[in-house]
Amino acid sequence: MCLGNLLIKAEIPFEIAHVNFQLRAKESDGDENFLRKWALDLGITIHVHYTDTYKFASDKNISTQMAAREIRYDWFEDLRTERKLAGIILAHHEDDQIETIFLNLLRGTGIEGIYGMAMRRGWLIRPLLPFGREEIKKYVLENQIEWREDSSNEKTDYKRNKLRHISLPALYSTADDARSNLLNSFARLKDTGKAFNALFESWKNEKITESDGLQLLSSTDFLRTTGAASLLYFWLRPYGFNSDQAQDILATCQSGGSGKLFESPTHLVNLDRDQLILAPIPNEFHALSLSESDIEFHLPEGSYEILKLDGKEDLDKTRQNAMLDLERLSFPLEIRTWHEGDRFIPLGMKNTKKISDFLIDLKVPVVKKHAVKVLLSEGQIAWVIGFRIADWAKSSAATRKLLYLKKR
Repeated sequence: MCLGNLLIKAEIPFEIAHVNFQLRAKESDGDENFLRKWALDLGITIHVHYTDTYKFASDKNISTQMAAREIRYDWFEDLRTERKLAGIILAHHEDDQIETIFLNLLRGTGIEGIYGMAMRRGWLIRPLLPFGREEIKKYVLENQIEWREDSSNEKTDYKRNKLRHISLPALYSTADDARSNLLNSFARLKDTGKAFNALFESWKNEKITESDGLQLLSSTDFLRTTGAASLLYFWLRPYGFNSDQAQDILATCQSGGSGKLFESPTHLVNLDRDQLILAPIPNEFHALSLSESDIEFHLPEGSYEILKLDGKEDLDKTRQNAMLDLERLSFPLEIRTWHEGDRFIPLGMKNTKKISDFLIDLKVPVVKKHAVKVLLSEGQIAWVIGFRIADWAKSSAATRKLLYLKKR
C-alpha cells in the first residue's frame, strides 16, 4: 500500500497484480476485496489470480512458501508479457533483504547469498529496498494509508518468521549499531564477491582450455592456487555441480585418484592423470544400420560421406576417416557404441585386443570412452570410429573396391 501511494504521487501509471493463494480462508478473500475497492476508488486496473497453493506444493513436492513464490512470479511475468508492461514493481524492503540474506546463509549458499535481492534484475524492480520496515510504517501512519496485515506474518511456523521475530531481534539487541553494522558488512562482502568474480573470469580464461568439446584444467597447476575449492565450484556450477561435489573433486585431485568420475545431471568430470576434464553427458545413441545404397550417415560427433572408390585410390590414413576393402564387408553394416568385452584386431596387429584396453593404450579420457562407436560387418568390428580400422578390413594390393567413410 505504501508502494502504491508513492507510485500515485510520482504519477507513474501502474496496474495491480494480486494473488489469492486461498491459504487463510475469509482473510484471504478480505485482502482481495480490500484491494479491489481501493483500485476501484482510484480507477486503477487490478488483476486477481486464484490458485490452490497446497495442491501446487504437493504436486511439486516443495514447501507452501516456495510454491506461493513460484506461482506469483510466473503469473507476474505472464501478465507483464500479456499486458506489454514495462516492469514488475515489488515492495520488498530492507528488513526483507536482511531476512533473505540470513536464509541464504542458512541454506549454505556461500558468498553469493550475501547479495540478497537486487534493486533491479531483469523485469523485477524493488524501489523500497533501501528503506526499513519502521521507516515505511512511519510513512504509512503519517500519510494515513490504509493497509491489511497478513496474520501469518506473526506466526513462527516458517524460517523467515522465526528470523523476523526471534533470531534477528536477539542479534540486534547485542549492540545499538548491530543492524547498521550488519548492513555495512553485507555491502562490503558483496563488493568483495564482485571482485572475486572478475578475478575468477580472468583465471578461467587463462587456465581452462577447450579441445574437441572438452574443457581441460591442469590439476597440478590448479592445486597450487589459493582458493582452489571456490574456483573449482564457480567453474563447474553452470554445469550442474554443487559445492559438495567441488570439494570431493578437489580431495580427489589432492589424493591423486586418477580415473574417478563425477556426474551432474548434464555433465561429467574426470581426473585423468594430471588434468581435470569436463564433458557433456552424451545423449543415448541408438544403433544405425547402413545399407549398400546409403550415401551418408550422421553421428553426434559429425556427419560422414559414404563413397565407393576404385581400389587404386591413394589411401587416406587419417584417424577420423576410414578406407575399407568393400568386398570384405557384408551389408547392412551396423554402427553402435562399443560394449564391454568387444574385441578387434587393430590395423597392423595379428592378435585381438579388447576395445577397453585399446582405448586405455591411446589414453582416451574416461569421459570420452563411453561415447566411442564401432562399425560392424556381420557382428565383426571393422572400425573403431575415429581411432583405428581392423586389420581384416584393410585394403591390400588385391583390393578392387574401397568403401571410403569420410568425415565432413
